[in-house]
Amino acid sequence: MNLVPVLATGLFAGGISCAAVQGGLLTGVITRQRATSAAATAEKPVAVESPPRIWTRLGDDLAPVGGFLAGKLLSHTLLGAALGALGGAVQLSIGTRTWLQIGAGLLIIVFGLAQLGVPGFRGIVVEPPASWMRVVRSGARLHTAFAPAVLGVLTILLPCGITLSVEALALASGSPLWGAAAMAVFVLGTGPLFAVLGYAARVAATVWRGRLAVATGLVVLGMGFYTLNGGLELAGSPLAAGRIAEAFGASQPTADASAATVTDGAQIVTITARTGAYTPGNVEAKSGVPTTLVVKTNGTQGCIRSLVIPSLGIQKVLPSTGETRIDLGILQPGRLDYTCGMGMYSGLLTIA
Repeated sequence: MNLVPVLATGLFAGGISCAAVQGGLLTGVITRQRATSAAATAEKPVAVESPPRIWTRLGDDLAPVGGFLAGKLLSHTLLGAALGALGGAVQLSIGTRTWLQIGAGLLIIVFGLAQLGVPGFRGIVVEPPASWMRVVRSGARLHTAFAPAVLGVLTILLPCGITLSVEALALASGSPLWGAAAMAVFVLGTGPLFAVLGYAARVAATVWRGRLAVATGLVVLGMGFYTLNGGLELAGSPLAAGRIAEAFGASQPTADASAATVTDGAQIVTITARTGAYTPGNVEAKSGVPTTLVVKTNGTQGCIRSLVIPSLGIQKVLPSTGETRIDLGILQPGRLDYTCGMGMYSGLLTIA
């Protein structure tokens, strides 16, 4: 297995894709952790001390993100080994994926509200149980890294579309060693962007009462709503941004009849999954006819490769380049929505 493309995928696509789901969790826990620490320090008598050395300060600032990445690396490496050993499909159900993403979105929103100082949320901070902290009480730096490390381990439950594609690669390897290597190299590739996010959040938290704290709080809040909306799109909820826009008069793309053909009593609907969009975005199809959806890809990257049709319980990881055929059965009049695995990009069939 050539791991260079896996590393490149993590560097140039995986970091951005994973950060959309997990970045808010990381920045949220770091900023709240630092804010709580600063508040506790302010209550103690002030002692005159020499300023810490730059390397000591840098180490303190990078400890939380280092813990997060270490936890993420551990859990994903173990998952890769398991996938390679099992050689069978292991993936979350659509319902589980949907509720995990909705839950993550709500959690990130809570972090954002806490950082903005909204009454009722100010005291919220993520900490492990007190009994766990006895193990790490001896080192302040280890303390600040522990909660993010636990969160990093748990990111295994919130995969992005790119992660799913690498999991498929680990699965296809048929080897615990190569499966673990693929996932580990991918996580290492996503590391630089997460390091920047975490360090920025850590430094921003030192000016908790300043404008930068408000700005980062708004960013965390925005990431939370973005993640939550993805879950609502997966659930087909009328509260999803796209559905709300329709309710207020926003029109769907014109249905394209040329993408559906009927031959010998069977219908073929052809769409293309490009990086960033499914085209055509709206296909006019006929009801009462056995239908096959053909999804074409050509160098496609990102969560667009994780195709989910919620109402039919179908989820497919598309190849970067190739053609995937999906049996839709006999369609009924109405609409059939589909989306990427993160709810970021969507399309539909208008069935008449």
